[in-house]
Amino acid sequence: MASIQELQSAASQIRRDIVRMVHGVQSGHPGGSLGCTDFLTALFFHTMKHDRQFKMDGVGEDLFFLSNGHISPVYYSVLSRSGYFDTKELASFRKLNTRLQGHPTTHEHLPGVRIASGSLGQGMSVAIGAALTKKFNNDPHLVFSLHGDGELQEGQIWEAVMFAAHNKVDNLIATIDWNGQQIDGPTAKVLALDSLHDKFRAFNWTVLDMNGNDMDDVVAVLDKAKSMTGQGKPICIMMKTAMGKGVDFMEGSHEWHGIAPSDEQLAKALAQLPETLGDY
Repeated sequence: MASIQELQSAASQIRRDIVRMVHGVQSGHPGGSLGCTDFLTALFFHTMKHDRQFKMDGVGEDLFFLSNGHISPVYYSVLSRSGYFDTKELASFRKLNTRLQGHPTTHEHLPGVRIASGSLGQGMSVAIGAALTKKFNNDPHLVFSLHGDGELQEGQIWEAVMFAAHNKVDNLIATIDWNGQQIDGPTAKVLALDSLHDKFRAFNWTVLDMNGNDMDDVVAVLDKAKSMTGQGKPICIMMKTAMGKGVDFMEGSHEWHGIAPSDEQLAKALAQLPETLGDY
């Protein structure tokens, strides 16, 4: 199990991967990817019990579903850096006829990817289905999912949230990337979400708070969430992050939701992110 220092070191390299991948094709979504890097690093290197020898059915291991699939750069980097496929393949990001498409899909058979997640709002339903399957099969492992806060404007999310509580899907830990930004601007201006904590509690979920850009807190809250499974309620982690975290000129701005850095901006970004595991 990786130490906090090792997780922070891995996260720095993964952030380097993100900006290099998006810059390489001048296309992609760096903002949310950078904001969620600490969480996904901790999840794959510390929290989950998962098999790098990928099996699509996921029997006998913890599962993760990325619902906000546009943050594929961080997902691909974490999968690669944790041993699912060679890091050299990261250079093929978003190129024609490769496995690393802009939004994860399954027909390319990329290890680690179990659902296509280009369309927002569907991942919660899939995660609940996987969690129920584990219950039916007496598989004690857990299901994790990640969702954008803007994604919660989708009605299907709330149908699924209601279903999970009613059916006591208590082997599910769903995390919300609560950065307050979406492609068109702040969520409060596009379509206000108001108190998400109160909403999830009203639907009979257990709700935890996390500083998603503090590795100590990420690890501690994930460990706490795991300890609270099996108690009759699904768990929601409200994860506060800064879009573009780690690159000062990207932080906190919705403008970096889906644009690529220039050559000069890439150089500035990389100067802020130590190379720790070797660039691909």
